[in-house]
Formats: sequence, C-alpha cells, structure tokens
Amino acid sequence: MKPILILCIPLLILAGCKETVESTSPRKENITESVYASGTLKSKNQYQVFSTVNGLLARVWVDEGDTVKRGSPLFTILNEASKLTRENAQLAADLADIRTNQGKLDELKLNINLARSRLQNDSLLMVRQQDLWAQNLGSKVEVERAQLNFQNSKTAYAAAQLRYTDEKRRLDIMSKQAQKNLQITQSNESDFTVTSNINGKIYSMLKEQGEMVNTQTALAIIGDASDFIIELQVDEYDITVIRPGQQVKISMDSYKGQVFDAMITKINPILNERTKTATVEAVFVNPPPALYPNLSLEANIILQVKENVLTLPRQYILNDQFVINKAGDTLTIKTGVKDYLKAEILEGVSEQDLLIRPGS
Repeated sequence: MKPILILCIPLLILAGCKETVESTSPRKENITESVYASGTLKSKNQYQVFSTVNGLLARVWVDEGDTVKRGSPLFTILNEASKLTRENAQLAADLADIRTNQGKLDELKLNINLARSRLQNDSLLMVRQQDLWAQNLGSKVEVERAQLNFQNSKTAYAAAQLRYTDEKRRLDIMSKQAQKNLQITQSNESDFTVTSNINGKIYSMLKEQGEMVNTQTALAIIGDASDFIIELQVDEYDITVIRPGQQVKISMDSYKGQVFDAMITKINPILNERTKTATVEAVFVNPPPALYPNLSLEANIILQVKENVLTLPRQYILNDQFVINKAGDTLTIKTGVKDYLKAEILEGVSEQDLLIRPGS
C-alpha cells in the first residue's frame, strides 16, 4: 500500500495546481496611448555621392570618417579626351580674343583716317572748282570731275567705317563664342572631379582607386557629422493620428534598457505602395552620446497621456468589452485609452471587483 500512496500524492498536488486561477482587480494609474513604429537613424542631409560621368577612378581624396567642407574634392575620374578638348577650346579662345585681333582693327582705323583725309581734300577741290566756275574760270567738266571725286571719297569713307564696325562686331562675337565654348569644356572637365555638396562626414566609401565608375553606381555616403534624423515607418492605419510636435519614446539595441525622448518634425505626404507605410521624421531632444547612420530603432509615438484613471490588464478583457468576475459572471465594460499592456476602464467594473483572467 505504501508505494500506491507515494504515487497518489503528486497527482493530488497537480490537481490542486490546475484549479488555481489568475485574478486581479482594476486599479488607478497613468496610461499612455501611443502608436508603434520601427525605423532607422539617418544623418541629416545624408546622401549617396554619384558621378555625372563615366571613367576610371584615378584618385580618391578622402577616407571613411573624414570631415569635409562643401566643394571639397572627393574623387577624380580620368578622361584624357576631355582634357584635350579643353586645351583645344583654350587655343581657339586665345585665337579669337579681341586683343589678339587688335591689329586688324587698327588697320581698318587707318583706312578710315585715309578715307577721311581724301574726303576732306576732295571736298576742298570741289568747292574751289565751283568758285572758279562762278567766276567764269575753268570748265564745266572740271567742276563735274571734282564733284564726282568728292562723292567717291564720301562713299569710300562710309564704306571704311562700315568695314570697321562689321569687323569689330564679328571679332566680338567670335571672341564671346570661343569663351563660351571654353567655359563649357571647363565645366565638362570639372565633372571629372566629384565634390561634396555639404559640410559633413564621410560615412562609407563604396569605390576604390583604379575601379571603373559610372553614373548609376554610388561612390560614397556622406552626411552631417553631428545632426541626425530618425526615420520612422508608420502603418497606414495609424498615420492619420500623427502630428508634428508629438513626443516619441525611442529604444535602440545599441542602448539596451534605455529610452530616449524625441519629437515628430515632419510627415512625408505619400504612402509607400509596397509596404503601406508612411515615412515620419523625428529628432532627438537629448541625443545619445554616440550615433551612427542606419542604426535600427523602435519608437512609441505618444498620442495622449491620462493620469489616475481606472485600468485593467488587456489579457483580462474579451473582445474589448467583456470581463469575468470571481463568480464566473460575464460583465460588459466600456474601455477608453489603450496601450500594449492595459486599457482604461470607463464603466462596468470598479476597484472592488475581483476579475478572473479568461482561460486560466
């Protein structure tokens, strides 16, 4: 009989444990309504560096972790043809320069002065012949010849002035065109030096010296050295309640057990068709001491906080409207603000009610 009693004792203990039920009573405390979102950390003004031309990466001017100024060279891409084109454009610009062609203009000015002198001389001769003819001296033919010479000189003088004006305008246009072509080739050649668009920090180098690069492949990632932006992905069902200025509680694997305060600053006005989420930006109120782009994080966006209200763990509530009391009766309740663990009880039960967890 003794072995039989020994076996029965554990069975009685298990039967007694099985009858144990979990119970609790509503209690007053603070409750926070929030929206969950996952996200990543981005450096402010972070962008991928691309080349606008194809070629061989001839020189890398920076390394990961370096800080750079706006306009600082990052990469130099080799393209000998562009260099030769620029040199040809420089030669053409020098050849067409108005100062180089000043001799042509000086020659035309001499022609103008010569034509003016002839015009003045022929004018005096014509007046003299006309005076002689008025005194019945000389002949009509001489007067007409003097008048014809004057008209020819007048035409030659006007033509000399016109030639000078036309040549000066032509040289001016040629010089400007050559300078424009030179500027274009210099601009094209500058495309082979990739520079920074911001004052920032090199976070990642994606190409090495000697590699071929093209306009479709990023060369580096650069961003602000100290300012960071939190990019959150909010579900389409929650995005309508998000507003700039709302508080955010941030947790990161890099800082386990710590929660950081942030604030919503921007809501991007388009939904991602694939993920059905909207991108929301936030900034730290007091950032952690060390941050790195692309750190993953989780966030709770605070919608409202209610203090000293009656709450109940959500595991005790069925379908958001029913609870079971100690007697086994099902009671109807009305809930308010909810978080992930508990819900506000507006009516139906009080702090004196003992409630049983369903299924326990």
